[in-house]
Amino acid sequence: MKEENKPEIVKVSTEIKTVSYDVQLRDFENGLQNFLATHNLPTEGIFVGIPERTNVFKNVDTVLDQVGYAEKEKSIYLSKFIAGVASGLFDAALNYLWDETILQIRKRVIQYDIEYFYDNAVTNVDRRKKLKDESDLTKVDDYDLIKGAKEIGLISDLGFKHLEYINYMRNWASAAHPNQNEITGLQLVSWLETCVKEVITLPISDITIQIKQLLVGVKNTSISDKDAQEISVFTTELTQEQIDNLASGFFGIYVKPDTDSQTHQNINKLLPFIWGRVDEDNKQTFGLKYANFVASNSQTEKKLARQFLQVVDAESYIPDDLRAIEIETAIENLLSAHRNFNNFYNEPSFARQLKRIVGEPLKVPKAINKRFVMAIVEVFLTNGNGVATGANTIYEDILSNLDAHQANIAALSFSDTKISSRLQFSLCQRKFKELLNIVKPSITSPPVNDLIQKIEDFKGNPSRLMNDKTIKTSFENLKTLLK
Repeated sequence: MKEENKPEIVKVSTEIKTVSYDVQLRDFENGLQNFLATHNLPTEGIFVGIPERTNVFKNVDTVLDQVGYAEKEKSIYLSKFIAGVASGLFDAALNYLWDETILQIRKRVIQYDIEYFYDNAVTNVDRRKKLKDESDLTKVDDYDLIKGAKEIGLISDLGFKHLEYINYMRNWASAAHPNQNEITGLQLVSWLETCVKEVITLPISDITIQIKQLLVGVKNTSISDKDAQEISVFTTELTQEQIDNLASGFFGIYVKPDTDSQTHQNINKLLPFIWGRVDEDNKQTFGLKYANFVASNSQTEKKLARQFLQVVDAESYIPDDLRAIEIETAIENLLSAHRNFNNFYNEPSFARQLKRIVGEPLKVPKAINKRFVMAIVEVFLTNGNGVATGANTIYEDILSNLDAHQANIAALSFSDTKISSRLQFSLCQRKFKELLNIVKPSITSPPVNDLIQKIEDFKGNPSRLMNDKTIKTSFENLKTLLK
């Protein structure tokens, strides 16, 4: 006789665990198909096969076990991902996985320093001015979000490369876009693991945390000359990209109309310690931003941007030719159209606009030269899915008219992480070979031609060119040609 009020111990049969996934999934699918058939709706070609769904469920446990309990409780899109898999709707599952990834990156940005993120993720001054707080994060498109997260250290370079590929598949092989592509179960599990490891559970590096603490200190405390000296020692540990991003962060703080004088004084003390290490292209960018404030008649920002440059005797970076602003705007418009779903329709008009502004022969101010060439390289390589036919001939014409210096920049563009990431796609690989053939006649430097030969002889995936010691060494010897 069992005791009163004492809960009965129920033994759960292990037989439930031994029931194969395919039986349960098949029963679930039969119910869905019967419902569709009842309403005379199509039932063929709707669901991914049971074996592919089973592959996901057999492998998903070890991936989900990496996510903490508290995080799982809030991961609604991961639940929808599993539901999409169980239903045999892999395209929808991939879309939910991407939604969860974007949500997690936004959380990281909010917890870090959202203004620092905006300063590095959004290069267009007019767009940047419209972004104030976390409520504006939804205005940042997915590509800029993951690129900005990479640049401030919230995700790794490798993570960015993987996420760009998943974003590509999400755009062209998921429910976010009409398609007939097939996704396998193992691919879905692999993408889930990437998003978990590279975003959801990736710890923030110590350096990234220290940069955050520095930014908080700059805005909220008084930094003495001695403090500035000590901080300068820390900045020697930063990579080139981190130094450039920190300088951009300082600029963004400095030119805000509501920044107080103490913060300005803090930056005045710190900026000289890092300015010598700031990349030349980024120094040119600060001059461009000043010119943009001039063009838009933003008097307060113009005054503060000038003061920022005066701190390090850098007024020479203010462009003499304000036409550079028009070119910068045309580049931003073209890249925005190129990265959009409807790029095949919208891209040609923006390509023609840019070509009209630069003229023929090409007249590109020095301050915008590299930015212009890298933008043309990016759009010429395509998004990996198809060629924007109406714009491609314009890009070919521009590339064929590059001068020797611009041609060097185009040929060596594989060293840029955004370009190398594109080179993981077969169409982009083919277009890069075309690009080299177009610009070779303009290249006069024998070492650059020798490097191009090494690139053409390279047998691996072009996205890994910089992993080849010979090619990397050759490139390092030629970096001065990109200045």
